[in-house]
Amino acid sequence: MALVPMETALERLLEDAGPLGSERVPLALAYDRVLAEPVRASRSQPPFDASAMDGYAARGTDVGTAGAQLAVIGEIAAGSTFSGTVGKGECVRIFTGAPLPTGTDTVVIQENVKIAAPGVIELLETTVSGRNVRRAGLDFVKGDLLIEQGRLLGPAALSLAAAANHANLSVVRRPLVAIIATGDELLPPGSDTGPGQIISSNPYGIAACARAAGANILDLGIAPDRKDATSALVKQAVAAGANVIVTSGGASVGDHDLVHEVLTSEGMTLDFWKIAMRPGKPLMFGRMGEVRCLGLPGNPVASLVCSQLFLKPLLARLGGRPFRQDIRTAILGAGMGANDHRQDYVRARLEERDGRLIATPFDIQDSSMLRVMAAAGGLIVRAPFAKALAAGEPCQVLCLANEF
Repeated sequence: MALVPMETALERLLEDAGPLGSERVPLALAYDRVLAEPVRASRSQPPFDASAMDGYAARGTDVGTAGAQLAVIGEIAAGSTFSGTVGKGECVRIFTGAPLPTGTDTVVIQENVKIAAPGVIELLETTVSGRNVRRAGLDFVKGDLLIEQGRLLGPAALSLAAAANHANLSVVRRPLVAIIATGDELLPPGSDTGPGQIISSNPYGIAACARAAGANILDLGIAPDRKDATSALVKQAVAAGANVIVTSGGASVGDHDLVHEVLTSEGMTLDFWKIAMRPGKPLMFGRMGEVRCLGLPGNPVASLVCSQLFLKPLLARLGGRPFRQDIRTAILGAGMGANDHRQDYVRARLEERDGRLIATPFDIQDSSMLRVMAAAGGLIVRAPFAKALAAGEPCQVLCLANEF
């Protein structure tokens, strides 16, 4: 079976992938969700002419002369109203956010007046008519389109929705990812290992990648190398409504690698198996009706790299979220030999020197070495048959760490 080029595999993986259905959630739970329906204002903001400052509400014709005196006939704080009408030579003490009393159109800030006598203020300087007032509908008017469909909801958008009087929002459902680790040799963290046993680490990195792409996680634990055990967990994933089933290990060709056989027996139609990429050659993808099945390699680094390159974009599509790989130009900190027929993702240490991003590949690129992967700020991307590069030449880097 010929190896599938990496870009072709990604295109096939994402084919027909689109946002899932919607659900309504309370505003308090809508952070980092994708809006499924546009939000329109159900009220105007502010709903009345409001004071923008602490001071005195008056008629604009009465505050154009320094030294003028006004009688204070009342006081109004935010959340209350003034029942009377302000006439010539009168004003009302007002605080920020309070509605302007009838008859007024201007607020004189409190720093620009002095108390001339009990119940009387004197203007220290002129105030332009209409100043220090937020007019009704300044921010938005009832019926305005405020937030467009597809927006990833952050703090400002949620505050805006709240101000528009929406207690709940329609958002795209989060994809549910079922994770199944496979292998007789695996034990959960915290276990005492026996001969030939190791600790299962892949599901935790896979889950973190999935959560970063907006998904919910169903960790189904470890399946021993038996068809019935693996099949039972696949059935459990389908029954739980998983949109994506991710297996870790068991995707290579071997007597004890049962994942392909089990998924096929459960109804999966294979799309591709084995891609021209390093690390991650044994990647497998197929569909089981509406459920997408992604078989990740068992090697920890290959599992993480494939999660970054394939799982994250898939989940972003299903969740309606924007996504792009953070690929930048960097300068090689050490030379690299010519590449072969597979696209290579080389773990590298990243640092800034004199305003330039420097990428230095680690000497050992074994796909079992999590310590190197954890120290890597990025992956140097090398196309198939890329020529040798010397230190100081430019390269493309997929950045993994937020600080770069």
